[in-house]
Amino acid sequence: MPTPEARRVPGGRAVRFPVVDPATGEAFDEAPDQQPDELDAVIARAQRAWHGWRAEPAPRTAALRDAADAVEAAGDDLARLLTREQGKPLAESYAEVARTAARLRYFADLTPRTRRIDDGRPVHSEIRWRSLGPVAAIVPWNFPLQLAAAKFAPALAAGNTMVLKPSPYTPLATRLLGSVLATVLPEDVLTVVTGREPLGARLAAHPGIRHVTFTGSVPTGRAVAAAAAASLARVTLELGGNDAAVLLDDVDVDRIADRLFWAAFRNCGQVCMAVKRVYVPARLHDEVVEALAHRAKTVAVGSGLDPDTRLGPVNNAPQLARVEQVTQQAVAAGARAAAGGHRLDGPGYFFAPTILTDVPPDSPVVTGEQFGPVLPVLPYRSLDAAVDAANGTGFGLGGSVWGTDLDRAEAVADRLECGTAWINHHAELSLAQPFAGVKDSGVGVAGGPWGLYGNLRPFVVHRPREA
Repeated sequence: MPTPEARRVPGGRAVRFPVVDPATGEAFDEAPDQQPDELDAVIARAQRAWHGWRAEPAPRTAALRDAADAVEAAGDDLARLLTREQGKPLAESYAEVARTAARLRYFADLTPRTRRIDDGRPVHSEIRWRSLGPVAAIVPWNFPLQLAAAKFAPALAAGNTMVLKPSPYTPLATRLLGSVLATVLPEDVLTVVTGREPLGARLAAHPGIRHVTFTGSVPTGRAVAAAAAASLARVTLELGGNDAAVLLDDVDVDRIADRLFWAAFRNCGQVCMAVKRVYVPARLHDEVVEALAHRAKTVAVGSGLDPDTRLGPVNNAPQLARVEQVTQQAVAAGARAAAGGHRLDGPGYFFAPTILTDVPPDSPVVTGEQFGPVLPVLPYRSLDAAVDAANGTGFGLGGSVWGTDLDRAEAVADRLECGTAWINHHAELSLAQPFAGVKDSGVGVAGGPWGLYGNLRPFVVHRPREA
């Protein structure tokens, strides 16, 4: 079903909309449905706040460190609310809150370097860095806090202000985060706006925004880029992923099965850089399917608030329907569900953890992004054919190679057409490393110093050498 209908006041203007607990399928709270015409005032205030925020780096550093402390102090409330609206196990919500605070601390201590150019001319040329202005961040529902921090921490550290829009499926924890940060940041440096479309489209197209950073689907990313182009705003787009895991013929299946399973199923498979396809040598196919299917059949699925839960629900009804559709299409085309393959009985948006085998290689569950607890396992007889298949989609976010001979595995990883390749693990990122996709998986770079410089512009000063 679509996003729940908003509550309306006389005259038909929506003012609030319900937020659903995916573990029950029932609304448990409401969020403001802010209207596109309200953005003018919000962005004007962000523009005014920018002039003071950009002035001195030392107060920014102190404020961001205080922000990290404030996030940690509010960790219990943030984590429980995040689980309630997103569905993930409470332990994963606590980890997301911790990552949010860690990102603030990392960027608080990161400063751009002034560089002098000596090219033999009778002048000193110095490259300095300046902030851009108000930045817009549009964040999806799978990691609302962590992905928000991945955008606002470098933007604020660089001296920009930010208007942050979370998904209408997960607005509450982000609103609470905004309130927490408002206790330590100057007024209007970070503003959270919530609402349904066309709020996001209006934010991306607003002429007062100088940088739009977006995480989400490829079609929406293209629309964001087109909207931002009208005002020539910079864009950073982290889009879809269809990461392949290539298992080599020397892989120790028992040793890697747990890591491989959770690389695919963490957060109920709702991770842009999760393993979404597994290519395995034909002679090891049945062993790999059995190992993964055993884990899928025995993992504890339930409400994220239950301490025994390891796998929560799909976040929302449309995504649950998408997961069911691509699974049914694969089965209708000849695939077999070695585990799962169906919704779970009862309330909420639960889909049984699913391992598919005998999947046609042109099935949408292979060529697209299922973004749910469904994993196709495909046999290969030629390693070259497996690498070609891994590279054979329009996506290029991440990939991994699994085997005992690390040099050989690295050589295969070097052939993958993606932004990040892992060996014997997957979807693990350092705060200090760049994160970027190729092909349809994104534009621009996030993470580490690259994320900071993505929120800055160079400013060059020339002066004559002293006589």
